[in-house]
Amino acid sequence: MLPPATRTATGYRIYAEVHLQSVLAYRALAAGVGPTEAKKIVRAVHHGPASQVLALLDTAHARLDAERTDLRQARQAAQAISSEPIEDVRASDLMSVSELAAALGVRPSTLRHWDAQDLVVPDRDHARGARRYTPTQVRDARIVHQLRRAGYRIAALRALMPQLRHARRSEDVASALAARDASIAARSKALLDGSAALSAVLALTTSDDTTTGDGTSAPRDPAEAKPA
Repeated sequence: MLPPATRTATGYRIYAEVHLQSVLAYRALAAGVGPTEAKKIVRAVHHGPASQVLALLDTAHARLDAERTDLRQARQAAQAISSEPIEDVRASDLMSVSELAAALGVRPSTLRHWDAQDLVVPDRDHARGARRYTPTQVRDARIVHQLRRAGYRIAALRALMPQLRHARRSEDVASALAARDASIAARSKALLDGSAALSAVLALTTSDDTTTGDGTSAPRDPAEAKPA
């Protein structure tokens, strides 16, 4: 992820501003898009055309934008779902696992997994043992579905759903989603910081006074470089 460093007569590497900015870019990008994607972007800035770097950054920004959209839609849906009144429940209101899966647009195996993880636990038919979802459990499934779409992991939902069942207020759902919103904001800020460092790297590597004939970066003033 670093360009080659020049060396002193005794073999010590001499790091320049381009190396510092490369490290700063990786550290920020790793917080924003993860270490694997960060490595790909920083390597591209040294070994690929600038257009490749910009394309990778555009992709990262697009993913965050999609997460924000999903979160906004999940917040609106979950608030509406959690505030729906449930009254006068009849036996005909119960849904099978296949019916609920079709209504949500998920596979029946997904609902069975949520059951196994104690996210949405349905009643059971005494005669056959088949899963039967009451309106309250259907509402739980709808909330879980929206939160999963917003990026919530199973472990987080396992801790969250008991609170939502107890509270049953849209304000509590909004509060639960606020943590996800803060996470996206932090990653977006990290991506911004990483982009600023990448811009500095690009400026240094294309500057006449900081680029050697073989395309590697050298210190502007060797006297300012320190051995490591």
